[in-house]
Amino acid sequence: MKIRKNAYFITGGILSAILTVIIVTGLFWTPYSTTAMNAQEKLQPPSWKHILGTDNFGRDVFSRVMEGAGTSLIIALLVVVIGCVCGIVFGSLCGYFGGAADLILMRICDAITAFPAMLLALVIVSLTGGGAGNIVLALGILFIPSFTRVVRTEYASCRDLNYINAARLMGVSNPRILYAHILPNTLSVLIPTITIGFNNAILAEASLSFLGIGIQPPQASLGSMLKDSQNYLASAPWYALGAGGAIVLMILAVSLLSEGVQQGTCRI
Repeated sequence: MKIRKNAYFITGGILSAILTVIIVTGLFWTPYSTTAMNAQEKLQPPSWKHILGTDNFGRDVFSRVMEGAGTSLIIALLVVVIGCVCGIVFGSLCGYFGGAADLILMRICDAITAFPAMLLALVIVSLTGGGAGNIVLALGILFIPSFTRVVRTEYASCRDLNYINAARLMGVSNPRILYAHILPNTLSVLIPTITIGFNNAILAEASLSFLGIGIQPPQASLGSMLKDSQNYLASAPWYALGAGGAIVLMILAVSLLSEGVQQGTCRI
């Protein structure tokens, strides 16, 4: 099936492109200052002047959503990179070589996953302090076991296949076998894992900020915006819809794009 018939890929691609343009623009420019307060315009409904209205301090909600979405995107990408790269390295070594290293690393993964992820993230961030860097470090560590397990399973199933045995007989080095021969065959399971990890990272960052130990004011965060909007759900629902809608759309875009890729119907 051609790409024009892949509804998931097209819809996800269009939505991702629109969000990317808005988010990247927000990293360098916003219609209004995200920190300047204006008591005369607080809790204004959506209008041509303020597309998503204003918050309880008179700040433009759309501008803060642009900045907060950019922060969430960067954190999610860094978390997934840490989890994926470390997971590939650890999972490939465990699955291909096995032995004592496999036993030790997998027990460490078991120990990390034995605790609820959000609870462990709360503990780590509480000890290290808030801020984007500590959030990335804490969530990145928590995401390593899931990637490690997925990669380990794939490498364990591929290490004795005929083409791998033939590569060994030809004198191909282990690093080349690991990352040039086997790794491409793990993409079919890595793509959904990356998607789930990205979505979970966005939700985790928003949750930490919602609880007050994530991104700290005055920097905009989708989670802290949702927290602040709780008292205005009846009088100013646009406040919560702006931040909540951004989270939903980011997750939806990535999920649709991933589903389209997994269908294997794209011919680029």
